[in-house]
Amino acid sequence: HGVSMTEIDRYREAADTVVDLSADFRLPSEDGYDEWYDGHERPDLLDDAVYALPELDREELAGADLIASGGCNATATILGLLPLVEDGVLDGDEQIVVDLKVGSSEGGAGGGDAASHPERSGVVRPYAPTGHRHEAEIGAYLGLDVSFTVHAVDMIRGASATCHVFPEEPVSKGDLWGAYRGSYEDEPFVDLVAGGGGVYRYPEPKAVAGTNRAEVGFELDPGNRRIVAFSAIDNVMKGAAGQAVHAANVALGIDETAGLEFRGLHPVGAP
Repeated sequence: HGVSMTEIDRYREAADTVVDLSADFRLPSEDGYDEWYDGHERPDLLDDAVYALPELDREELAGADLIASGGCNATATILGLLPLVEDGVLDGDEQIVVDLKVGSSEGGAGGGDAASHPERSGVVRPYAPTGHRHEAEIGAYLGLDVSFTVHAVDMIRGASATCHVFPEEPVSKGDLWGAYRGSYEDEPFVDLVAGGGGVYRYPEPKAVAGTNRAEVGFELDPGNRRIVAFSAIDNVMKGAAGQAVHAANVALGIDETAGLEFRGLHPVGAP
């Protein structure tokens, strides 16, 4: 982070379409960068950038020439909550707490002691209990005020978001099915996993490892007027490279699934 904003003119001279996987163009306002990062050197370009999540802003991506790939934890959370926003269940005044479990590859290629698997093995370690930067993306693109707590767990690839939502008005299970089906029934990379039988009754990062797929689901706790929304992605694919390719496909007007129907598994290992 911090490099693209200084090199962006060179990138745009070299290519008609630029997809940036850093955080440098993810937020739409300079104020956001002042609050969550260390300011921004090219605020004049923030209006040019389109957030790279086709499920959220496919129309804006069409023809875009500067695309900002979203944060992995923000991507997982947005996919879990988006149907509730689109269906009017949420309007921005609700209390929302998001519990995230993430793999070691979220730390990037540099690694470090926290990502070392002798240290990582067997842990469920809170590493960002408050104030995670990806919260800003949820506010910017869904209009929701969310509180993240992120845990490092013993997996390499994957992010699992459990969103505890307390809506102002009661909702039914049928309302939730309608909302999630309405948002995702035609999406090529989103699968609805909500209840049912077997071991994997709710979204599971292991099921999507190495793919650009996302699993989303929900459960209803009517006694506490609580919706529990789930999302699972591979942070390296749907949360980074796969999302970038998907967004580029949309921007260029080619088949959205081009280059994304096989598994990419580096770094390797059990998710």
